[in-house]
Amino acid sequence: MRNRVRVLLIDDHNLFRSGVKALLARQPDFEVIGEAADGLEGIKRAHQFKPDVVLLDLHMPGISGREAVKPIVEKLPQTAVLMLTVSEDAEELIETLKAGARGYLLKNINAEFLVDAIRRAARGEAVMSPQMAAKLASGLQGAARESRLQPVESDRISPRERGVLALLARGASNKEIARELGLAESTVKIHVQNILRKLKLSSRVQAAVYAVESGITPRSGGEK
Repeated sequence: MRNRVRVLLIDDHNLFRSGVKALLARQPDFEVIGEAADGLEGIKRAHQFKPDVVLLDLHMPGISGREAVKPIVEKLPQTAVLMLTVSEDAEELIETLKAGARGYLLKNINAEFLVDAIRRAARGEAVMSPQMAAKLASGLQGAARESRLQPVESDRISPRERGVLALLARGASNKEIARELGLAESTVKIHVQNILRKLKLSSRVQAAVYAVESGITPRSGGEK
């Protein structure tokens, strides 16, 4: 059997952590390797255990989840941080994604969605509760109008990479990008890796934010 997905739970509600832990224990491909009740403890445990995925609550005493994202991902860039919260605030959504979170999940999602989201995040995909996708798009459009960022320099990314970036901004998966641009999925994966390296970003979510703020949109950026 392949290696299990190692998960760290950071949430100040003991009962909620127990419920998620019990859910994941029923999955043969998951292992909960630790728990924490606040952001500071969570950062320490993340650095100690080096999990594949961190489920991180947003509002906690002391250091909040919003503040804990960056110290985790800066030291553990391969770890996927998923916000798991009751907050539907668009600003908090965008700020945590900019800080390096790979996804934003609401606590009202069903168990199957959570399990699938963790698996996808462990594979490097960005995940989000459906009702937050529209808020992300709306918030990014507003940020783009107010942004003072200069457009992406032409010598930094290729025209094909601009097309991939544009579709990332729409939230497309590698498979969807491959179908849209007539490429192999493995080729899309390489393009995404090159984009992240050139722009010095840590996740495809950050790439999507960058694309919108830089004026690269699906309408103007996709090239066949």
